[in-house]
Amino acid sequence: MKQSMVRKRVTGMPAQDGAGVKLSRVINQPSYKHQDPFLMLDEFKSDNPNDYIAGFPPHPHRGFCTLTYMLEGRMAHEDSQGNTGEIGAGGLQWMKAARGMIHSEMPKQEDGMMWGFQLWVNLPASAKMSDPEYADIMGEDVPEVALDGAKVRVLSGTFADVTGPVTTFAQPTGTDFLYLDLRFAENGGKVTVPGQGQATRLAYIYQGEVRLDGVTLRAGELAELQSEGDLVISASANSGMLVLAGQPINEPIAQYGPFVMNNENELRQAFKDYQDGTLTN
Repeated sequence: MKQSMVRKRVTGMPAQDGAGVKLSRVINQPSYKHQDPFLMLDEFKSDNPNDYIAGFPPHPHRGFCTLTYMLEGRMAHEDSQGNTGEIGAGGLQWMKAARGMIHSEMPKQEDGMMWGFQLWVNLPASAKMSDPEYADIMGEDVPEVALDGAKVRVLSGTFADVTGPVTTFAQPTGTDFLYLDLRFAENGGKVTVPGQGQATRLAYIYQGEVRLDGVTLRAGELAELQSEGDLVISASANSGMLVLAGQPINEPIAQYGPFVMNNENELRQAFKDYQDGTLTN
């Protein structure tokens, strides 16, 4: 019997983060923990300013990378390294916290839709205490591949010989990964994403409905996929989905709040460094 491409289905759960921003936690919820190398995936979507206006005031990180991707709205970044940036629809903010960053992400709007995702990507032990980095990427600088009935925005990795901008920052840290945004036309469409051999492969539907290997997935659902084989995806009108794929780091993960290290001693040191004011030194 042919094995289904879809190994597991997960629905995001309501959560709050930052100063009370309402969101859906997809990866790193109680029933669905880290998917190495992906530590967390959150979707935030609301046109009610009370759900997002307080944003994510200054807070620390160590040991991993964050990637914020906006579909609608504007978000500003500031950090302890003196970096600042602002992105709108289609833009990305990449931050390698590494040995330590304190940053804020605050909405640059007082009304309207705020819709986007934050992905946490682990760092190998050899890079956890490396120098931090930040980059913002404007929406117009994200390449798109036009297909019949769909377009594919290549955020990271390579699709159809097009390489996404995040790849430049991810490769030296050992966190090279595929991240695609598939957007389907008014009449729906079909996209094939060739297998690239990554052991961890996931699909998250953020709008509409898609069909993958005979399984119908709807907005708010994540599918954990087999690592081998091409993804043949057909979708209804105006559907949207993310495809993530990466090789596991295969190292112990010790997480407490904003710190992700390899063991408890390293976590305690991270908290001590933050309390002492030396986290970002």
